[in-house]
Amino acid sequence: MRHSCISKSFTYLCQKFLNKMTKQETIKGGGVVASVEVFTTNIQSKIQADSVLNLLENRFQTLKINFDLNEVEQPYPCGHTVVRVEGNTINAENIIAIINQSGFRCDILEDKVCR
Repeated sequence: MRHSCISKSFTYLCQKFLNKMTKQETIKGGGVVASVEVFTTNIQSKIQADSVLNLLENRFQTLKINFDLNEVEQPYPCGHTVVRVEGNTINAENIIAIINQSGFRCDILEDKVCR
């Protein structure tokens, strides 16, 4: 069972991502159709995020990947780092596996709110 949590201050941003998670969108300028997938991790620092980002970018060179380290005050899954992945083909299982093999937890972001 996958769990994630969204703080009130983070709700708007995550809702924007969640609306895109399973949909196709047109990227401005190129008219390219791409998918967006959002993950949560327990990565705590920029150094850790940069290390994992390098692994992901080397493996998935056609994907646009970025981290948001703003929600790390609480224990995982309520406190988490958000990883946003955008591209034509996203293999969520492989992304999760790479992050897990790097020593971190990773789940697809679900539409749940911590109380």
